[in-house]
Amino acid sequence: MDLFDSVSTEASGVPAATASSPLAVRMRPRSIDEVVGQGHLLGEGSPLRRLIADDAPAASVILWGPPGTGKTTLAYLVAGSRRFVELSAVTAGVKDVRAVIDDSKRRLAVGERETVVFIDEIHRFTRSQQDILLPAVENRWITLIGATTENPSFSVVGPLLSRSLLLTLQPLTSDDISALVDRALADPRGLRGEVTIEPDAKAHLLRVAGADARKALTLLESVADAAADAGGVITAAIAEQAMDAALVAYDKSGDQHYDVISAFIKSVRGSDVDAALHYLARMVVAGEDPRFIARRLVILAAEDIGLADPQGLVIAQAAADAVSFIGMPEGRIVLAEATAYLALAPKSNRSYLAIDKAIADVRAGRAGVVPEHLRDAHYSGAERLGHGKGYQYAHDAEHAVASQQYLPDAVADAVYYEPSERGFEKTLGERREIIRRLLGRDKA
Repeated sequence: MDLFDSVSTEASGVPAATASSPLAVRMRPRSIDEVVGQGHLLGEGSPLRRLIADDAPAASVILWGPPGTGKTTLAYLVAGSRRFVELSAVTAGVKDVRAVIDDSKRRLAVGERETVVFIDEIHRFTRSQQDILLPAVENRWITLIGATTENPSFSVVGPLLSRSLLLTLQPLTSDDISALVDRALADPRGLRGEVTIEPDAKAHLLRVAGADARKALTLLESVADAAADAGGVITAAIAEQAMDAALVAYDKSGDQHYDVISAFIKSVRGSDVDAALHYLARMVVAGEDPRFIARRLVILAAEDIGLADPQGLVIAQAAADAVSFIGMPEGRIVLAEATAYLALAPKSNRSYLAIDKAIADVRAGRAGVVPEHLRDAHYSGAERLGHGKGYQYAHDAEHAVASQQYLPDAVADAVYYEPSERGFEKTLGERREIIRRLLGRDKA
């Protein structure tokens, strides 16, 4: 068998595993129905399900998602009974890629079907290496399946991306990983029911594995071996020792969940960066959903930092976006950066207080009608009703501030936003006083 001959596979296209194969390999799904998670890609009538069911890929595919979410498994399932060649962008070069393409063309010339070429970590290929794939994909000499953990918009050349179907895989949930562990414990391909795991030990394994299915099965195999001399029961102590990670007391739906996130937010609000990072670490080690942490940071940036440092919200939102597509464990770095920045930023809750004060007025009935000169004057009949009459266009006024009434009569003298003296808000306060004088509202 030469370098580019396809690997030995089962009828499904999934490589045949032996008893000595790693647990993660033995438990690789053999059909689409065994795939856990990715419901958004595998629903009835979805493009991916059609590719697998028809055994006839209509296009090359780029699979984008965090590690351990099933990219390689889906590649095997899409390939089906076709000749399958797997390359890693870490070790393969231009010569290897050309050889695969030339070999596939020779096979097509004698009536064989096109070769499915799976390139793992395709983002590691240089532009020139990716460009070599273009004619092969364009002319259907090969069917390309590329897997990447990086955003393809930045890591895959545009022409190749436009010729491929981009499918985004989501991080697996704790329930998904739990189902995989249960299956591996009972399945004849896995541990055959010879090993059991205590609830605390299983919870610890799920926390350490995070959203990575491969890591979860690798850890399970390790702790199962360690439990062989303990009657086949994986206890918390065995799991802790085998995984070389402390078992953190943390119930995601109980007091620890709420107490730790509360302490985290209050530490950031209180500007204690070390305490904030400590509580962040506790959540990360315990396997807390990083998207939950990121959402709370976005809220905090608006509520507790506000306009004292407007960049805080930008950084918090950027962290939320980054965590959502890179996942863990790298996401911890993003969360730490955002946490440190927000903890050290000047604090102000004046925007938060301002909107609540305005809402209180509206709910109390202090709203009033919109002044006529501010009403919409763009529809037929508006002029007859006096809408827009006397409106002063701000850009025509000095300093682009037109002195006219904007608030309804019922709250004409209301003051909702009162800037603090901290950070950028001090500058906004000075600007606000100048504007109020130009508006004629400085008496309020």
